[in-house]
Parts: sequence; C-alpha cells; structure tokens
Amino acid sequence: MVLSNRFTEALVWATQLHADQRRRISGEPYVAHLLRVAGIVLEHGGSEDDAIAALLHDAVEDQGGAEAREAIRRRFGEQVARVVDECSDTDQTPKPPWRERKNAYLAHLPVASSGARLIAAADKLDNVRSLLMNLRAEGRQVWKHFKGGRDGSLWYHREVVRALGQAPQDTGAVLLIQELDRQVGHLERLAAEMEAES
Repeated sequence: MVLSNRFTEALVWATQLHADQRRRISGEPYVAHLLRVAGIVLEHGGSEDDAIAALLHDAVEDQGGAEAREAIRRRFGEQVARVVDECSDTDQTPKPPWRERKNAYLAHLPVASSGARLIAAADKLDNVRSLLMNLRAEGRQVWKHFKGGRDGSLWYHREVVRALGQAPQDTGAVLLIQELDRQVGHLERLAAEMEAES
C-alpha cells in the first residue's frame, strides 16, 4: 500500500495536536507513541484509514473532545472519525472515574469495528512494552503513575486481551493479539516477581 497525502496531513496534525503532551513516565514526546501505534497497525494489515485513525486515536480523549471529533470528520471523513470515536473511552472534561471508563470501554471492545480493535491492540501493545521497560528501569514505584495502580493496570491489560479475543479477527489481528497476550503475560510475571521480592 502507498500512503497518500491524507496520512501525511494526519501525521502533521497529530504532531500539532499533541505538541505539548509527553508520555507519563518516560517524558518522550507523545507523538512517538502515535507513530509506533500507526506502524503496528500498518504492519498487521491495517488500511490507510486505520493508520490515520491510529495517529489520531487519542485526539478526542485528550485534545478536545467533541470539537476534535468534528475536526477529524471534516478533515478525514466519517470512517476515520467513527474509528477514533470507538478508540476513545471518553470525550468528557473532566473525565469520569477511571474504573467506570475502563469497564465501559471493555464492554464495547468486542463489538467495535475491526479497525478500532486493531488500533486498540496496537495501542495496548505499545503501552505494555513501554511499561515493561519502565518497570525494569524504575521498579515498583512505576505503578504510582497509574490511576489504577498495579492491580488495576494488570487487570485492565488482561481484560483488553480477553475482550479482543471475543471478536472474529483476520490473520494480522490474530497475530497482534497473540503478541499482546504474550507481553501482558511478561508484565504479569515481572510484577509478581517484584512483589515477591518486597
């Protein structure tokens, strides 16, 4: 697949939208996460619309709510806006309580579109890989950065794997979910080892 100027426009706009946002623990520019998620989506058979939605998957949730959704619709079309919406756990400010948002997202995930499920798996895979790296570097204090703490974070990632596994998938998505499952397993084991050592 050859990516069009729409992808370039989405990349530039996502970089602008998230210009002041940093990753929670590492402090790296947030766009690095968006690039990795879009790359994983493309690697596993996603369309250009899926890749654009991957670049913008946090825009509604973190960068403007309903206004951001409407801007995505105007710029990139109904399909991209719908997938981004499916990837968002809220468009409200302030956000509803963490557990409430996560439960609603998990309930929706098995019936979400294939593009939204692919992006969700890619997003969580990148998050888990980053969390593993930070946990190895900083130890158990990493959990203080997460609203759900250690137990909530482990629960959520395992439940995402379960929810994604409930829906029919194509080959690329199956392989991606299997990799996410493996990485969540690594995270669970490392967290348990650190807990046992304390």
